[in-house]
Amino acid sequence: MTQTIFSHRINKVPRTFLRELLDVATDKNIISFAGGLPNPQFFPIQAFKKATDKVLTKYGTEILQYGSTEGCKLLREFIAQRYWKKKGLKISAEEILITNGSQQGIDLLAKVFLNKSDGVLIENPSYLAAIMSLSLYEPKFFSLDLKKDGPDTSKLHNIISSNKIKLLYSIPNFQNPTGITYSEKKRKEIAKILDSSNIVIIEDDPYGEISFNKSKLTSFKQLYQNTVLLGSFSKIVAPGYRLGWVHAPKEILEKIYIAKQASDLHSSYFTQRIVLQYLQDNDIDAHIKKIQKCYSLQKTAMISAIKKYLPKDVSFTNPDGGMFLWITLPEKMNAVDLYYLAIKEGVAFVPGESFFVEKIQKNTLRVNFSNVPPDKIEKGIMLLSKAFKKM
Repeated sequence: MTQTIFSHRINKVPRTFLRELLDVATDKNIISFAGGLPNPQFFPIQAFKKATDKVLTKYGTEILQYGSTEGCKLLREFIAQRYWKKKGLKISAEEILITNGSQQGIDLLAKVFLNKSDGVLIENPSYLAAIMSLSLYEPKFFSLDLKKDGPDTSKLHNIISSNKIKLLYSIPNFQNPTGITYSEKKRKEIAKILDSSNIVIIEDDPYGEISFNKSKLTSFKQLYQNTVLLGSFSKIVAPGYRLGWVHAPKEILEKIYIAKQASDLHSSYFTQRIVLQYLQDNDIDAHIKKIQKCYSLQKTAMISAIKKYLPKDVSFTNPDGGMFLWITLPEKMNAVDLYYLAIKEGVAFVPGESFFVEKIQKNTLRVNFSNVPPDKIEKGIMLLSKAFKKM
C-alpha cells in the first residue's frame, strides 16, 4: 500500500520507541527499566474481586448498560472531594469528565482546541505519548527547556511575546521523563507570565500522589484560572482499568463532551462502578502510602547502583516522587546505540530522543524504577554497565 493513501497527519507523527518498549516490558528474559509501569504487587486483586462481585450482585443490569458521557456521578464526586482534601481546590462533580486514562484527556483537549499550525508550548523533554497525541493535530510546537526546578521562564516570556499560543502542556510533579518537579517559585512565575494571556495550561498530574516527602505541591489551578487538570487512577490503583479524568471550566467541558461522544460515547460504566466500589470499601490513602514507601526504596536502590556501576561522567536526576530517573551520558554517546547493546545484555531502557520535539539530546535515556524489585535493579544497572563498556 502506497504512503499516499494515508492522511498527512498520521505520516507526520514521529515513530517512537513506545510500541517497542511495551513489548520489551513483557519479556521475562529482560530486566526492563523501559515501560512506565506501576509495581503489580500493589494491584489490589482480592479487593477488586469483592468489589466486582458486589456491584454485579447489587447493580447487575444497570452497570452493564450504556452510561452518561460525563461518567458515574458518584465517582466524579469522589474525585472532586479528593481535590478539596489534598489540594484545597473547590471543584464540583459537574466540572469533571471521566476518560479512558488521562491519555484520552490529552487527545480530547487537542481535538477541542487545535487547528493546524496552532502554537503549543511543551516541556523539552516531555511525555512521548503526549507528543504523539498532540502531533496528530499538526500544531507548531514551542519547546521549553527544563532546568532543575522547571521550565526556562525567560524563554516562556519571549515565546508568548512574539507568537500566538493556545496551549501549554505541563507535567509539574515528578515529570515524565525527567522526574523533575517545578519549584513553587517557578509555578508562580509561569502563572504571572501567562496571567494576561488566553493560553490554557493542561496540567497533567498522574504521579502527584506518589510523593516521597510530605511537601504539598501547588496546582496551577490555584494560581491561574485558565487551567485544565488531568488525573488518573492508573498509578495509584491499576492501569488496566484505563480510568482517568478531566477537570475543566464548564465552557471548555461542554466542548469536551462533544469530542468524547464522537470518540466513544462514554468510558466503561462497568469499570467505573468497580473502581468506585473499591474506593468506597478501602482506604486509598493507606494503599498509596505503601506505594510511596516501596517506590522510594526502589529509587534509592537505582541511584546506589548507578553510583556503583556507571562511570562518574554519567549524571542523573534524583526525583522526590514518581517513577522515573533521567540519565545523561557523556556528550558524544548515542543512547540508541547503547539500547541495542543493552538488549543483548538483558536490560532495557528508553532512549531519550523520543521525548524531544526539538534540540534532541541523543545522549540521554529514561529508566523506570517502580516495576523492578531492588535486587533486580542492581543487576539491571550492572548489565547496563557492561553494555556501556562495549560502547
